[in-house]
Amino acid sequence: MRTTRHLTDLTGAARTAPPRWTEDEVAVLAAALTAAPSVHNSQPWSLRLRDRTATVFERVDITLPRHDPMGRDRLVSCGAAVANLRLAVRRLGWTAPWRQFPDQAAPGAVAEVEAGGPAEPTETELAGYGAIARRSSHRGPFAAEPVDPALLRSLRDTAADVEVPGVVAHVLRGEDRTHLARVLSHSALVLRQDDAYQRELAAWRGGEGIATADAPWSLPWAGLVDRTTAVPDDTVLAERLARESYLVVGTTGDGRSDHLHAGMLTQRLWLAAVAAGLACSIMTQPLHVPESRAGLIERLELAGYPQVLVRLGHPAHPPRPTSRRPLAEVVHIED
Repeated sequence: MRTTRHLTDLTGAARTAPPRWTEDEVAVLAAALTAAPSVHNSQPWSLRLRDRTATVFERVDITLPRHDPMGRDRLVSCGAAVANLRLAVRRLGWTAPWRQFPDQAAPGAVAEVEAGGPAEPTETELAGYGAIARRSSHRGPFAAEPVDPALLRSLRDTAADVEVPGVVAHVLRGEDRTHLARVLSHSALVLRQDDAYQRELAAWRGGEGIATADAPWSLPWAGLVDRTTAVPDDTVLAERLARESYLVVGTTGDGRSDHLHAGMLTQRLWLAAVAAGLACSIMTQPLHVPESRAGLIERLELAGYPQVLVRLGHPAHPPRPTSRRPLAEVVHIED
């Protein structure tokens, strides 16, 4: 027999928690989850709603064997979806306790979020939730106005608000741009000549995945390197990087938990940037070239593993939305 919990809100008035998600709550949760960013816009997740819990499942049937052979980016994508889901639960006025990999009998379950007791969302959470619908990848040069260094430091410190262990954001300094230019250039040249990678990329671009961007197909704006991507020399590339701001999201370990946590932090950081009037895009592709990833660790003296590169700047053009999977394919409600 189902019971109804009677809770008390911050004003002292009784608030009743229904035994299961309401239709309005389902709509809020589904919209937030499906708006998360993902590798190749693959949206490799599904959502199960039962009683007052929401469980994010990793869709291992969606694979990128050449780009993401270990599923690292897929879990980063799922982490971004979990971050959106928790913000949606907070926006609905509930605490959002969560557990990672909650069910050993269901290995595809990466995180379970519960609607806990009543609690008003903070201003930061409301701003992050409000940015979910406005977030989009900014491909191409940013506007000329530089990002305030204090804002960059504030975004870097977003890790403290996400409450996941072992994940940090590192602000690239001026001299770091030369190292990053070499990493991006080397990775691009390797991937541009990788026939299997290019076939996989073309298949996704021609199918339901990546939307063709209007941005110039040149580094660092292109995002994904195809046969037509222009790779400038290191000096020119470093000059372009110097006009942008970069964060590196890294983790102390390199396992599944670390990848999930990196996705959660990346998304919260991205939403905080959008709420502050900035635009972003992320890059993981260069970090799949082993020597590039190792070189970045060495040259930037990182104490861990870089998982995501985040470009930040003031938007130079309106965001362009990408297609989303039908909700019936993604959201499953169980009795």
